[in-house]
Amino acid sequence: RTYSGTETEGQLLNSFVQYFGDSLGRKIKRMPLIEETVLPGDSLLTLPVVIIGNGPSGICLSYLLSGYRPYLSPEAIHPNPILHTKLEEARHLSIVDQDLEYLSEGLEGRSSNPVAVLFDTLLHPDADFGYDYPPVLHWKLEQHNYIPHIVLGKGPPGGAWHSMEGSMLTISFGDWMELPGLSFKEWAASKRRNIKSDRVMPEEIACYYKHYVKVMGLQKNFRDNVYITSVSRLYREKDVEGRSQRNEDISTQHLEMEDGQKSLIKRNWEVRGYQRATDGSHVPFCLFAENVALATGTFDSPGRLQVEGEDFPFVLHSMSDFGAAISKGKLRGKADPVLIVGAGLTAADAVLCAYNNNIPVIHVFRRRVTDTSLIFKQLPKKLYPEYHKVYHMMCTQSHTVDSNQHSAYTSFPEHNVLSFKPEMKCVLQSASGLKKILKFSVALVLIGSHPNLFFLKDQGHSIGHHSNQPITCKGNPIEIDPYTYECTKEANLFALGPLVGDNFVRFLKGGALGIARCLAIRQKKKHELIESGDGGGDGVP
Repeated sequence: RTYSGTETEGQLLNSFVQYFGDSLGRKIKRMPLIEETVLPGDSLLTLPVVIIGNGPSGICLSYLLSGYRPYLSPEAIHPNPILHTKLEEARHLSIVDQDLEYLSEGLEGRSSNPVAVLFDTLLHPDADFGYDYPPVLHWKLEQHNYIPHIVLGKGPPGGAWHSMEGSMLTISFGDWMELPGLSFKEWAASKRRNIKSDRVMPEEIACYYKHYVKVMGLQKNFRDNVYITSVSRLYREKDVEGRSQRNEDISTQHLEMEDGQKSLIKRNWEVRGYQRATDGSHVPFCLFAENVALATGTFDSPGRLQVEGEDFPFVLHSMSDFGAAISKGKLRGKADPVLIVGAGLTAADAVLCAYNNNIPVIHVFRRRVTDTSLIFKQLPKKLYPEYHKVYHMMCTQSHTVDSNQHSAYTSFPEHNVLSFKPEMKCVLQSASGLKKILKFSVALVLIGSHPNLFFLKDQGHSIGHHSNQPITCKGNPIEIDPYTYECTKEANLFALGPLVGDNFVRFLKGGALGIARCLAIRQKKKHELIESGDGGGDGVP
């Protein structure tokens, strides 16, 4: 790691907190950046909230923490009469200040998180029934509700949307990708962008998110090119003589006692990382936070088959790598087909990409084509004709029907990949146990992706629904309180978006609402304690 001079380090940290006020500014001037072997002192800066991830989840949370509050519009009538009656009962209060459990009771939707369903039906009433009703909310900026926070991201605001394949259309409608307070269609019209259909390209969405941060005045909260290396819980060990010593252990859940002499007091979070400078150098930093919100999404680590030969250079795991290979002409004139593994929408995108570039395809997937859980079964044909074209080929151009595997497309349903060989061959096994060896030009494994929470102890395995297993958006999301989005196994650690099972932008906004309400309540209680003279905390970071 390359460390810059202390002046550069100080400038970085001053930029983190330049808007927090003079008192915090004075603290930060005394705060050198700390190397990994040095433990911090008590006088260092503590932020109320650090948000890790600057995609739509992090952006929406920043919007609410910046003081924007949703109210029921004066003229609005929600199509759900029971919900509308509840909203009318507290029309004078913002949704953030209302009982989210009461409001979301009885609602149904395509998220398992009740607050996500609630916020979605307020922003897109009856959207799943094909209606295009306007939101029943209007927004007010209330500066006194601002909670200081920092949003840390590897790239520009928008997160993974900036790195998605630009030639494919989004699965969701453009309106469903928008964030509160800024209509996507109005934004597109103002930019004179020609949106030809309800579905749009990822590039358009990425530009919208980046512009959203600017137009909503959120830039001061965002830092780009920031890489997190560790997030750990601080503890203080006390003994009877009053001496203290720091210790770090995210997995400790309870105070520990030794013969009544010592105890560990759970403290705030330590966030370490570095910011990549324009010259490529790394400027390290160390921050402390009362609360940490995980909004990293799930695009960090592509899913792997875990089979022999998967690390060969001709086995790819992303659409961007496949697109680069096509653009560089690496597949031009190849006699052997491309091998695509997976039955999701990204795999379908790859099939379409190859098909449109006249590249023959071998398509391998584990499920039956009649499996009701296939995503194609959930998409209306009129809205998603290209995906149904792929599904039709999956059903009708199976290897059992067409023995010519050098045609434009051949599917291998109910097959597993056993291994890849150095001579660009693949060993497949059918459900009946029959093995086949196929030759290919390049292999593309697209079986989903997983979050990379390496910066947490044990990679965050302890905070999922199934302890000691990797976090995945479907099988093992982070376990949270359904109304506050706080991790049930780690206080003051929050998660939202795909990390808690909400893959669609429509629903991740509910996570921001739940977290904002929880933090607003705690901030209010803290201020009341301070005003009453109780101090409101232990006075340490």
